[in-house]
Amino acid sequence: MSRRIDNQDVPRELAHRAGDGLEIVLLWDEGDGLLRVVVDDSRTGQSFELTTGDGGQALDAFYHPFAHAAAGGLGAAPAMFAPSPP
Repeated sequence: MSRRIDNQDVPRELAHRAGDGLEIVLLWDEGDGLLRVVVDDSRTGQSFELTTGDGGQALDAFYHPFAHAAAGGLGAAPAMFAPSPP
């Protein structure tokens, strides 16, 4: 069940990991059933989010968010992963 704050549903945190300036969180929104992986990079100040409704795919994205972002399988690849100019 999601928490409610100020009459709004707050997604439930299912998993969290952090290291080397990266913080990765797997969230579930009970209202729409979507699973999201949120990645924050404190070294660059950039972040991105991947969304899926499939639990297996969401767990894989939690453990391999950069591969999923690059493949564009769960959403558009963030600009921080665009190829470097020559």
